[in-house]
Amino acid sequence: MSSAATDPAPPPPGGVLWTLAGDVRALLMLPAALTMQVAHPAVGAGVDEHSVFRTDPWGRGERSLRSVQLWVYGGRDAAAEGRRLRELHKTIQGVDAHGRRYHALDPAYYAWVHATGFPVYRHAARYLVRPLTQAQERALYAEWLQVGRILGLRDRDMPQTPEEFWPYYRTVLAEEIEATAVVRELVALDAPVPPPDRGPLVLRLALRALWPLLLPRILRLRRFMTIGLMPPEARAAIGLEWSDRQERALRRFGRVVRAVVPVLPERLRYLPLARRARQKARRDGTLPRKALARQELRRRPARRASSA
Repeated sequence: MSSAATDPAPPPPGGVLWTLAGDVRALLMLPAALTMQVAHPAVGAGVDEHSVFRTDPWGRGERSLRSVQLWVYGGRDAAAEGRRLRELHKTIQGVDAHGRRYHALDPAYYAWVHATGFPVYRHAARYLVRPLTQAQERALYAEWLQVGRILGLRDRDMPQTPEEFWPYYRTVLAEEIEATAVVRELVALDAPVPPPDRGPLVLRLALRALWPLLLPRILRLRRFMTIGLMPPEARAAIGLEWSDRQERALRRFGRVVRAVVPVLPERLRYLPLARRARQKARRDGTLPRKALARQELRRRPARRASSA
């Protein structure tokens, strides 16, 4: 039994994660993290055998996004969401493609699912936001550890500093990660994705009619953003190709995003749960109107964060 007094605290308002996770640009970052997660054979097998990502991709995406947002912006609901996820994963077990038994809550596998967020945020921010300074990178890692505690991970199951994280990360990439069946589906250009089943009826009908024309373009964009915003060392470990031409295209895309998103009104720039949390934090006096982390991320740092 857990109580609010003993629940782990979510990341603080105004922190680096608060600035990144609720920004609409986070929608472009999440597929890279998800693909890295399922590149682990145990995680990939669990998703392959127990997830509804094929039969209900839009519903699963909506629920996953809400869950991620609750970890950061949920306040007292953050720990409750972590407990809900652990309960949901208690029955997820089986045998992976190599004949090894897995359980979703095995600390090694559960920790890898959590771990992927940090290198993806760090790498994708270079294109879509700004390169993080070393201080911002350390703050992001500390805040991501808080998210791990929300998810029920113990400190001994997570590297406690960036210096401890990178050797762990390289070891998993070298010894565990591969192009699993789910990875191949997530970057496929011929995946049978159904049209969206959410939103206004008129929009759903229009998308259904146009879906044969839209789907190939959507799949190309999904593959481009998934592979491009994945850290190069993870991309190489999985065996995903990325050309110099694609890199140049991603940099051009990033310049447009960096110019457009910061000038959007808050109702368009932030996802709904994040926007409400930011408004509440300002009313409570815990988030200044121009939070320091946001100001820093909008300026070009004097020096780039050190490479892994």
